[in-house]
Amino acid sequence: MSHPATQNAANQYSQVDTYTGVTGADSHRLVLMLLNGALSNIAVAKGHIERKDIAAKGEAIGQTISIINGLRSSLDLELGGEIAANLDSLYDYMERRLLEANIQSDEEILAEVSGLLHEIKEGWMAIPAELHASPGNSDLKSTGA
Repeated sequence: MSHPATQNAANQYSQVDTYTGVTGADSHRLVLMLLNGALSNIAVAKGHIERKDIAAKGEAIGQTISIINGLRSSLDLELGGEIAANLDSLYDYMERRLLEANIQSDEEILAEVSGLLHEIKEGWMAIPAELHASPGNSDLKSTGA
């Protein structure tokens, strides 16, 4: 069992590490961080379903929905064209499925959304480095992820 002071220090270190990663990241890296966060929250939600911890499951799924909503709101539907429109529809679908997963405590739905997020992540990671958007470059920002 960990000591509360040790746990608090670990949590603070984790927050600093996350903040440092975000402040130094280009938009490509930020999207990857968001996708990883969503995937992590889905895994946590699955564990809470198995342990029948309804409140914690709802919180993890809610965080996942918030991340997906953030990704969705970053899309520029005019500049991003068909890719952005398809991602918008996919994110909408995932948000609705996550609501169902929360209501039904359904691990299969969580696995479905996780699979979709993995596909998006793989596609995002396949973008050549020279096309990654730096803070001042909006080439990738139009499609988001």
